Amino acid sequence: MSIRKLPNTSSPDEIAAVLQEDGVVCVQNFVTPETLSGLQQDLLPLLEQTTAGDDPFFHGDKTRRMSRLFSRSDHAVSIAMNPLYLETSRKILQANPPKVWFGDQQAEVVPDIQIGATQIIQIWPGQGGQPLHRDDAVYFWRHPSFQRETTVNFMVALTEFTRENGATRVIPGSHLWDDERMPKVEETVAAEMGPGDALLWLGSTYHGGGANVSDAPRTGISMPCILAHLRQEENQYLSIPIEKVKTFPEEFQQLLGWGMGQTYAGWIERNGRSVPPLELLKLEDFQEVGLIP
Repeated sequence: MSIRKLPNTSSPDEIAAVLQEDGVVCVQNFVTPETLSGLQQDLLPLLEQTTAGDDPFFHGDKTRRMSRLFSRSDHAVSIAMNPLYLETSRKILQANPPKVWFGDQQAEVVPDIQIGATQIIQIWPGQGGQPLHRDDAVYFWRHPSFQRETTVNFMVALTEFTRENGATRVIPGSHLWDDERMPKVEETVAAEMGPGDALLWLGSTYHGGGANVSDAPRTGISMPCILAHLRQEENQYLSIPIEKVKTFPEEFQQLLGWGMGQTYAGWIERNGRSVPPLELLKLEDFQEVGLIP
């Protein structure tokens, strides 16, 4: 089974439909040439100052990783706010909203979404393949889970992704497997794509970074979107300076976790009321609500 490729003129409905069927899809020319160039200029010089990891099993000992991308590049914000990314994520994560009772009133509750992490990943020659895994394993999710996905991940290619240089390996259709079936490398497909293309996959889809047997590194940006009532893998509250967060539009602040869900998850108390943390960002000094000594 191959990875289907869609043009960037596809609608979120079309992209979500392929994701639901295959668990993975590639969107060509996902970012503009200007955004691609900006990401490269902002992040690659910083990545050059980063050493490879010391974990040969999962994170790689010939792989450079760097996070806190929203602190380091406004172009990272632009890809997070890309309507194809956001609306496709909503189509998946907010599907089948549950109905809950509040006394004698029944209401449909739509889950909120948030950014789970940001990371630029550069696989160097000699790096072996990453163990195949599901991103929703961090939340102890059980499979098959037909009611709710936890995660829509995506990888934006900053360089060419080829079978030889470590393109992400994916098993299309594996989002439908139960937890007893073991993923095998021979079942994977290399997600080959060009700079500016993006690979989207579900948290229940088996995948892993490929082995780099070429003579050059491959580089991409990973940015999963997750259900807002789950804990973010990367702590966005501490990863971005508050003064920087204050400059973001409110919609993006909510995606970083500063909102409050329909069920009140994430509230803070202010003047005896439960309010979203966004209220803090409107203050000159957080000491006004006593949250900082």
